[in-house]
Amino acid sequence: MAPQHPAHRDGDRPGRFTRLAEHASNFTSSPAFFGVCLVLVAAAITAHALKLPTPWLLMVGEAMSAVSLLLLALLKNSERRAEHAIQRKLDAIAAALLEIQRREPGAASEELRQAIRMEKQT
Repeated sequence: MAPQHPAHRDGDRPGRFTRLAEHASNFTSSPAFFGVCLVLVAAAITAHALKLPTPWLLMVGEAMSAVSLLLLALLKNSERRAEHAIQRKLDAIAAALLEIQRREPGAASEELRQAIRMEKQT
C-alpha cells in the first residue's frame, strides 16, 4: 500500500503530524530559528578554529545534518500540502467555469468557495 498524500491523510480535521508540521513550519520561518542556525554555524566555526577534538567536531556536524534532514522532510510535506490545495482550487475553478459556460447552476460554485477558504487549512 502506497503512502497517502499529506492532504488526504487527516480527512477534514488535521491530525497530530499535520499540526506538528504546521507549527514546525511556522517556527522554521521565524527569526528565532534563524538564530538557532546562526548558533550552529558559529559553533562549527569555533570548533574548527579552536581545533577541538574530533568528537566535538562530529557532534556539531551531526547536529547540522539532523537539522538539514528535518528541514528537508518539513519542506517536502509543506510542498505537497500546497500542491494539493492549488490543484483542488484549479479543479473547482474549472468546474465553476464549465457550469457558467453551460448556464447550469450547480455545486461547483460552493466547491469553489470551499477551495478558496482552504488556504487557511494548508
